[in-house]
Amino acid sequence: MQGDGPTPETTPDKSYDGQVADAVDNNWVDRYAPAFSRPYLRLSRADRPIGTWLLLIPCWWGLALAIIYDGQPVWEDAWIAIGCALGAWLMRGAGCTWNDITDRDIDTQVERTRSRPIPSGQVSVRQAAVWMVIQALLALCILLTFNRAAIALGVLSLLPLAIYPFAKRFTWWPQVFLGIAFNWGALLAWTAHTGALQLPAVILYFAGISWTLFYDTIYAHQDTEDDALIGVKSTARLFGTDTVPWLKYFLVGTVGLMGYAVIEAALPQGNILTMVLALAGPWAMGWHMAWQLRGFDAEDSSKMLQLFRANRDTGLIPLILFAAALMA
Repeated sequence: MQGDGPTPETTPDKSYDGQVADAVDNNWVDRYAPAFSRPYLRLSRADRPIGTWLLLIPCWWGLALAIIYDGQPVWEDAWIAIGCALGAWLMRGAGCTWNDITDRDIDTQVERTRSRPIPSGQVSVRQAAVWMVIQALLALCILLTFNRAAIALGVLSLLPLAIYPFAKRFTWWPQVFLGIAFNWGALLAWTAHTGALQLPAVILYFAGISWTLFYDTIYAHQDTEDDALIGVKSTARLFGTDTVPWLKYFLVGTVGLMGYAVIEAALPQGNILTMVLALAGPWAMGWHMAWQLRGFDAEDSSKMLQLFRANRDTGLIPLILFAAALMA
């Protein structure tokens, strides 16, 4: 297997401690984690928790709307919520490790990513692969505690997860593939509660994909110059100076589809207050996305990263209102 050890291009730089360029300042990995574990935790993006939030939040959306749909909260839902959180951390880590394995040659050519553990020589490809399998197996142990339909969906989620890193090589829309993978939890958590997929979960899933197109297009604007040089495709490059109008379309799609999902989920119980509170979720989420648009500046990479990270709060806003609707 190629890349099993540091090459002349990836020999570790002894002048720095291995911190990744876009890691959160003063993150716990670089400050407190044992030295031997840091490269592996960096592979998992533990020093950049926003990705775990973006994978987890659709799970919690799906669970909340499923409870609104059948009006039958049970103690098992607490485990579903916790299991999704643990699984999101593990599968985000496994997915990022897989992404770094497949992108190791590309990452050496992009300023923001060349400090990642594989291109910088902190770990070999073989070590990364073992770490990926460990994370996936731990996530499988959690998945096996859910019902059979949810387990089947969880196993099926490996397909988009495996495809995503290659999408930027063959399509201008790799963010669609990211959305397919990152929002799968909305389907899984709904099914873990209800035992089967229903229409509201599918609509919610597509709302999540639209949201992913919004935030990951913003994120991709950090790398447009390097991506153009090496031929990597993205919606940021595709839209160029027309990015803001496209982001508006994704905003409308997110709010509209989530609102439709809420209506379909709340109708069976016929509680008007529940529906109104739940519908306030996508409405408030849309205003937060509009705030991001006002601050959009494609020439300012640090601003793009700041706006991307703000999407944790974007996703939590409807979740808080869904929780309020459950108590109505």
